[in-house]
Amino acid sequence: MLDRFFHITKHGSSVKTELLAGLTTFMTMAYILAVNPSILGATGMDASAVFTATAVSAVVATLVMALFAKLPFALAPGMGLNAFFAFSVVLGMGHSWQMALTAVFLEGILFILLTLFNVREVIVNAIPMPLKHAISAGIGLFIAFIGLQNAGVIVNNDAVLVGVGDLHSPAVLLMLGGVLLTAVLLSLRIKGALLLGILAVTLVGIPFGVTQVPAGGAIVSLPPSLEPVFWKFDFSEVFTFEMLIILFTFLFVDMFDTIGTLVGVSDKAGMLDEQGRIPNAKAAFMADAVGTTAGAMLGTSTVTCYVESASGVAEGGRTGLTALSVAGLFFLSLFFAPLFLMVPAAATAPALVLVGFFMMSPVLKIDFNHIEEAFPAFVTMIMMPLTYNIAEGIIFGLLTYVLVQVFSGRFRKVSPVMLILAVLFIAKLFVDSNLL
Repeated sequence: MLDRFFHITKHGSSVKTELLAGLTTFMTMAYILAVNPSILGATGMDASAVFTATAVSAVVATLVMALFAKLPFALAPGMGLNAFFAFSVVLGMGHSWQMALTAVFLEGILFILLTLFNVREVIVNAIPMPLKHAISAGIGLFIAFIGLQNAGVIVNNDAVLVGVGDLHSPAVLLMLGGVLLTAVLLSLRIKGALLLGILAVTLVGIPFGVTQVPAGGAIVSLPPSLEPVFWKFDFSEVFTFEMLIILFTFLFVDMFDTIGTLVGVSDKAGMLDEQGRIPNAKAAFMADAVGTTAGAMLGTSTVTCYVESASGVAEGGRTGLTALSVAGLFFLSLFFAPLFLMVPAAATAPALVLVGFFMMSPVLKIDFNHIEEAFPAFVTMIMMPLTYNIAEGIIFGLLTYVLVQVFSGRFRKVSPVMLILAVLFIAKLFVDSNLL
């Protein structure tokens, strides 16, 4: 039955592989269950209620991805977008969190409309293949950087922005050991290597105090009530210029985060067709749109496709069964939160670093003898980790591509869609710089 619905055999996979891939994806992104309530809680929102909203919105969006798009991607409230929600819109601009939730809700409605009219699919299909390959490689660099930072291997350094962390720290040593262990397991072609690495570091981390065992050993609890944040909208500022700017920012970042993740991970998995198109793209974008809308109603920030889905793809996940298992685990997390939240960053970081390595291989498909295509691809790759944002990498890469083509006399290589995007990106840069 599962094989007939998800076409597992056709994709060269198995039920066991898909379930293992889903578990791996979940383990690498479960941190959002702890991080999102902490970030949104800074605005005055009830952190316990946000925890429930985070898990439920992930279940809803990932189920849509699993059952309609039938792709191995997981969704949840996005990092970066939650920080913009809390620290820019609420704490920075002085708006209420209810107003910020309203902006997220309106963004979700707009995304549903854009998806129904195939606008997002048209944008994906307009991106040149060298940039699609670069998006995959850029995400690889970005996700590896996230892993190194989460485990404290890379830390903030005022002199040179980033530097090496405390190599005497148990968390750092465990993470480095986890990378070595996982790499060895992968080189020996051992199935489930990423997950085994996560579990090994989690267990070894207990006596070192890196893995925090729940107080009293309790691992089961009832999910907190949604009531403090459910349907808490404030429409009084809908027709203001500030709402327009906030909505514009949410829309741009979420759109190109999702496009980047879908293109990059699909490219690595060999799922793009000859024209570089994503299978079932419309349904995949609808999962993002429905998730964002439902998430706002439940009481959380923008839901987006997670780059950590690449870890499940690296384990062989190729169908919606991978996403279905992730959705199931997010549902279970509502009742086993203490168990899932005990997995430390030092345990998931090795998987992210190795997945980052896997994501780099499409760079081999870029012809570096053609500067007009290779240089924009390089800009795309390098700007993702340096701006800590997939969307910014795409924006700078596409802008560079259009400008290089135009000024070198290759006008015909730039499609009308690319020109329109370039104009919109320039407008966004002006807005971000407060020049408009």
